[in-house]
Amino acid sequence: MNIKNYLSIAVVIVLMNSCATKTNTVTKTEVSTINVDAVLIHAEKQLALQTAIAESQNKIPRTVTADGEMHWAHQNFDWTEGFFPGSQWFLYKATNNEIWKTRAEKSQALFEEHKFRKTNHDLGFVFNNSFGHGYELTGNEDFKAVMIEAAKSLSTRFNPTVGCIQSWDVDRGWQAERGWKYPVIIDNMMNLELLFKVSEFTGDPKYKEIAIAHANTTLKNHFRADNSSYHVVDYDPETGAVRFKHTAQGTAHESAWTRGQAWGLYGYALCYRYTKDPAYLDMAKKIAGYIINQKNQKNGIPYWDYNAKNIPNEPYDVSAACVTASALLELNTYTNDAYKVDVERILTSLATDEFTAEIGTNHNFILKHSVGSIPHNAEIDVPLNYADYYYLEALLRYKEQYEK
Repeated sequence: MNIKNYLSIAVVIVLMNSCATKTNTVTKTEVSTINVDAVLIHAEKQLALQTAIAESQNKIPRTVTADGEMHWAHQNFDWTEGFFPGSQWFLYKATNNEIWKTRAEKSQALFEEHKFRKTNHDLGFVFNNSFGHGYELTGNEDFKAVMIEAAKSLSTRFNPTVGCIQSWDVDRGWQAERGWKYPVIIDNMMNLELLFKVSEFTGDPKYKEIAIAHANTTLKNHFRADNSSYHVVDYDPETGAVRFKHTAQGTAHESAWTRGQAWGLYGYALCYRYTKDPAYLDMAKKIAGYIINQKNQKNGIPYWDYNAKNIPNEPYDVSAACVTASALLELNTYTNDAYKVDVERILTSLATDEFTAEIGTNHNFILKHSVGSIPHNAEIDVPLNYADYYYLEALLRYKEQYEK
């Protein structure tokens, strides 16, 4: 079965956003048709080309450098390394074509040994988004065993006094220069799904208990009165007291770094999925309201920080839009489709030529115009493998929910 057979229905979307000036955006009064089938066919062609190059190099694509060259994931460890095989698993799910299963297995095998790494908090990103999808789609017990080992490693970073998993070590690099002792970033909410799943796999509640403690502590300390989130909260590891509320990737400590808001939204939606704790659903809805009501975005695509000084002359962050769209689709399942129009606005924009690359361009990444970290002068206005990953996840979630 190919993508076209599996995804045959066009999605008709009426946009509710304000008029735009560019010719390839959609205005308030227009009706746009997204052919999800065609979008996924396009994505498959791009990733097939990218996979061929990646396999010839035995590496994982991450982004494009400032001088236009492919930037591969660091082979000793890279927090983004799980997204590329994750995208391949999504295409296997969409097409039922065994070649994508083979490709995904080959890609994730490149970093399997990182399951033992205890010096990084991103094991959830890495292993849930690769081996996790592989286990879900194939039932391969070896993949489950990898996830269990990764969860064991991740759990070693939990401090019960703080009630959180430590994000960054502070004994080296730029983190050591900040004066932090126990930094926890909002991104870390995304690593909790691995722990929830492994508690289900093993029957051992400790992993779920760690995830819940982390979610509760973050809920208490990371959010402002307007439901925006700080990027970094630094704790005293001996007392659990909050020392600083900072940013590392936003424009200022009190600004709302855009992708950080998306991580929080996604994280609390998934926490509600596994616990049914209404506090998590309430927080997810509050974050969604904050994001949706932001004026500093165009057709659902935000700039890299909602408080960036030179909007609209600031880079977009398409990755934040993709994470948001996927998270809102999950939230729709708990809220009687309250965010369907918002999701459709984002997906409509992403499918335009402003944000979708032509086949064979963009080093065969699907989407353009994402941002890694402007304060670090890294990955500015480039494609990112995790933007493509969450875009594919959003498209498949949309299809499952609305095109049965």
